[in-house]
Amino acid sequence: MEPAVSLAVCALLFLLWVRVKGLEFVLIHQRWVFVCLFLLPLSLIFDIYYYVRAWVVFKLSSAPRLHGQRVRDIQKQVREWKEQGSKTFMCTGRPGWLTVSLRVGKYKKTHKNIMINLMDILEVDTKKQIVRVEPLVTMGQVTALLTSIGWTLPVLPELDDLTVGGLIMGTGIESSSHKYGLFQHICTAYELVLADGSFVRCTPSENSDLFYAVPWSCGTLGFLVAAEIRIIPAKKYVKLRFEPVRGLEAICDKFTRESQQPENHFVEGLLYSLDEAVIMTGVMTDDAEPSKLNSIGNYYKPWFFKHVENYLKTNQEGLEYIPLRHYYHRHTRSIFWELQDIIPFGNNPVFRYLFGWMVPPKISLLKLTQGETLRKLYEQHHVVQDMLVPMKCLSQAVHTFHNDIHVYPIWLCPFILPSQPGLVHPKGDEAELYVDIGAYGEPRVKHFEARSCMRQLEKFVRSVHGFQMLYADCYMSREEFWEMFDGSLYHRLRERLGCQDAFPEVYDKICKAARH
Repeated sequence: MEPAVSLAVCALLFLLWVRVKGLEFVLIHQRWVFVCLFLLPLSLIFDIYYYVRAWVVFKLSSAPRLHGQRVRDIQKQVREWKEQGSKTFMCTGRPGWLTVSLRVGKYKKTHKNIMINLMDILEVDTKKQIVRVEPLVTMGQVTALLTSIGWTLPVLPELDDLTVGGLIMGTGIESSSHKYGLFQHICTAYELVLADGSFVRCTPSENSDLFYAVPWSCGTLGFLVAAEIRIIPAKKYVKLRFEPVRGLEAICDKFTRESQQPENHFVEGLLYSLDEAVIMTGVMTDDAEPSKLNSIGNYYKPWFFKHVENYLKTNQEGLEYIPLRHYYHRHTRSIFWELQDIIPFGNNPVFRYLFGWMVPPKISLLKLTQGETLRKLYEQHHVVQDMLVPMKCLSQAVHTFHNDIHVYPIWLCPFILPSQPGLVHPKGDEAELYVDIGAYGEPRVKHFEARSCMRQLEKFVRSVHGFQMLYADCYMSREEFWEMFDGSLYHRLRERLGCQDAFPEVYDKICKAARH
């Protein structure tokens, strides 16, 4: 009872403080207070609710029975929009603040909202090695279920709240992508409701043009209602090697070599400065040395990027056995390293032991409560970007990131990019090894100005035939955007499927130049 009383007293004092100082002042200058007192408990309640709901639905097998009716309801909404004159574009009715992207979609207020309540795992077929899911299923749901029955996704992107629909319509990557490609490359079928209300299923051999055009299209070709994704047998642990490397040339050479080794199930690099990094390689295993077992997902454990940095500081190599699900979500508790800017003492042992079980706050709740002033401050003084460039350009790309934005740590994640039709493919006719360079944090370059600095970075990425992830702020003009992405198949399908009057073009939906 005493902790509850203490929490209530703290909350009351906080509300009095807000009344004196004003909500906006508190949210901007002392955001951690609001996050710790309100958003962490609320995030925990959300997680418990969705976990219990997903478990009950799957155990009762109610999702497959209800799925057909839900899809028919979406078709009905689209047909009603058409009968009413198709006066505005359509979009999903999911509120913009619920997405993991930091971008706020203003189009939600002007477009026709189609309500899509599809958030369940429909079927796990271990004979065909396929899981069939609805688009709002999260990576947290997927790992909780699949690892409990001995299976996993070949590519399982990091954060718990990332949805299947977002990873298909946008993109997704993980440290196994050097073997399997991006998230779209482990998908075997998509089911969509099109602009005329019709239902279609597409695979590499059935409606193949649509199958290859859907990834990266951001919901501008139709509404995704289900997807089939490959699964592979899982093992209990990841045997993870840590190797500190110094000197940019040595870092790039080591990272490239490890990314080309098929025996590595996982490859990842954390770059802590221009010439200091830790390269990690892992393999799945059922056996572990007890003395080297490290359950990094436990709430009281140090944040993963800080744990990795210790290998750099001590200049020692390391070997650890990490439970598989803990490995998959190793950056979740600290939202990579973004949480250190929100809760500066979040990695303090005292805080971790007392409150770490509530971490992290939901990104969606952080967005909902940030306010316009804080959003603009983040936009101008904070970078969240993933750029995908050919591995052969890694050294040049790191120098460019260092000079243009100077944000560390930098995440390095290799992936193989197959030569397939669609918005994103290599320049040549063969698969090519690429690397995702992720920069998240406050730029330390002098006189940083978001628009000019990001346009400079985008220009470099275009020049090496790279790609910008579309969840982030994009400053390109329309001509520059279609120089980066191959729109030939995409535009052909939009015309064939009658999308011009039903959905905005992907550029108009995500690029700042089109939205302002």
